[in-house]
Amino acid sequence: MNAPVDTTQKVSQVDLRDAAQVRRIEGFVAEQRASLFHRPAWLLGVEAGTGQRATGLVCEQLGVITGWLPLTQSRSLLFPPALVSSGFGVGGGICAVNDRAADLLGRGAEEFAIRNSFPSVDLRGGPIPVDWKRWDEKHCGFERELAADDEAELLAIPRKARAEVRKGLKFELPVRVGRSTQDLADHYAVYSESVRNLGTPVFPKKLFAAMLDAFPDSSDILTVFKDGKPIASVLSFYHNGAVMPFWGGGSCAARGARANELMYYELMLHARRKGMERFDFGRSKTGSGPYNFKKNWGFDPEPLTYGEWTAPGAEARDVDPTSEAYQSKIERWKKLPLPVANLVGPWIARGLA
Repeated sequence: MNAPVDTTQKVSQVDLRDAAQVRRIEGFVAEQRASLFHRPAWLLGVEAGTGQRATGLVCEQLGVITGWLPLTQSRSLLFPPALVSSGFGVGGGICAVNDRAADLLGRGAEEFAIRNSFPSVDLRGGPIPVDWKRWDEKHCGFERELAADDEAELLAIPRKARAEVRKGLKFELPVRVGRSTQDLADHYAVYSESVRNLGTPVFPKKLFAAMLDAFPDSSDILTVFKDGKPIASVLSFYHNGAVMPFWGGGSCAARGARANELMYYELMLHARRKGMERFDFGRSKTGSGPYNFKKNWGFDPEPLTYGEWTAPGAEARDVDPTSEAYQSKIERWKKLPLPVANLVGPWIARGLA
C-alpha cells in the first residue's frame, strides 16, 4: 500500500545565490505578471548597490511554487531594522496563487522577523494579512496607455501641461539615451542636486550602477542637455509592457528650459518605439506637488495599499521623508553644499529601503 502524499503548502526561505532557485522564482513572477519589484534581480541589484541583504520566502505545494514574498533585510545605524518588500521599490508584497499561500507567507514573514531580530515587516502592495496595519490613503500610483504616435502623445497631455512641453520643444535641447558610464555620471550629477534641493539624502551612485547591471536589457537613462551640460535626467525600467521612470530629476537650470516636461515627453516617445504600451508614472504622496504634477499630465491617481506588521512591544518604523518628524531635518538638508550632501547622503540613504 502506497504511503499518503503530503499535499500541504509549505513556506521556506530562499537562497538567492542559488541560480536554479532564482530562475524558478523569475519564472513564477513572469507567469503571474507580478511587479518589477518582485523579481529576484531587483533584490540582488539592491543588495549589490547598498549592502542590504536580499532574501525571500517561497510557498510550495508538491514542488510547485504557489507564492513568493521578496524581502530586503534593511539595517542601518540611524533607522530601525525592518524586512521590506521590496527594498527601494514602490511595490512588492505577497504574490500568491491562492489565499492559503498568501496567509502562510504572511505568517512566515512574522516568524522570520522574530528569529532575525527585525521589529517590523513592510509590505508594499499585494494581499495584506488581516491582523496587520493596513492603509491606502498615503500614496497613489499613476499609469495610462501610451498614444499611437508622437503627435497623439502630445495631444493626450492636458492643455496647460502640453503648453509647457511645447515651450520645452522650442529650445531644441539635445536628448541622449544610453547606459554608459558617462550616462550614469550625468544622471547622478542632476539627480543628486535635485534631491538635495528637496531636502532628501541621495542614494548611493553604486545603487544606480547595480540596477543598470541587474537589468541590462530593460533599463536606460534619458538625459536632456543645455549648453553641453545635463540639466534633467531619468533612469527608467521596462517591465510587462510599461516604462517606469523611476529615479529622475532636474537641476535649477531645468525649470526655465522646461527640461523636466521635455524629458518625460521624450521618454514617452522613446518607450513607444521600444514597444511599450503603457507609461507608469510611479508613486507620489497623496496631495503632494508630484501628485498634482502627474494629475495635470492627465494621469488618474490610483490608491496604493500598503501594510505593516510590528512585533509586540516594538514601535512602528518611520522612514517616510514627508512625515512631520523629519521636516526640520529636511529644511536643514536643503541648505547643505552639494558636495557635502553627496558625501554624507549615500551613507544615510542606504538605510531608507
